[in-house]
Amino acid sequence: MSKFGKKDKGGTPEISTASLPDIVFMLLFFFMVTTVMREVSLKVVVQQPFATEVKKLEKKSLVSYIFIGPPIKGLAATFGTEPRIQLNDAFATVSDLGEFIIAEREARSEKEVPFMTTSLKIDKTVKMGIVTDVKQELRELNALKVNYSTKKGTDITAE
Repeated sequence: MSKFGKKDKGGTPEISTASLPDIVFMLLFFFMVTTVMREVSLKVVVQQPFATEVKKLEKKSLVSYIFIGPPIKGLAATFGTEPRIQLNDAFATVSDLGEFIIAEREARSEKEVPFMTTSLKIDKTVKMGIVTDVKQELRELNALKVNYSTKKGTDITAE
C-alpha cells in the first residue's frame, strides 16, 4: 500500500545515436588533417640495403631526399637500365644537385638551414661511382649532413 510502485518493466534504455554524425565527422576531420600524402612518385627502383646499426631521423621535415637506382620497368624502355638520380619527381644529373640543394635551402627559414640533412636512398645494386659523384657534389655545395637510408636487420640471402 505504498504511494509509489516499483516498475517491473525497467530494462536497459536504447543507446542514443544523435551524436553519431558528430563523432564520424570529427574522426574524418582528424584523419584528413594528420594524413600525409606521398610527396614524390618514385621513378627509380630502390631496394634499400640492410644494416644492423640504424638510427631514426629526428625531424623529417628538414630532410631532402635523393633517390639513386635503375628506372622502373615502365620507364626502362625510355631511359635504359643504368642507375639514375631522381630529385623530387624528375630525373637529374650530378650537375643538377646544386639547383636542388639551393632550392631546398631557400624553402626553409634561415635558422633551420644548419639542421638540414640530405638523405640518400640508394638501390643496393648501384655501383659506388655514381654515389661518390653525388657525395663530391654535396661536399662542394657545403651540404655536409648526409644520411644513408637503410632497412634494419641483416640480409641472410647475401651470405
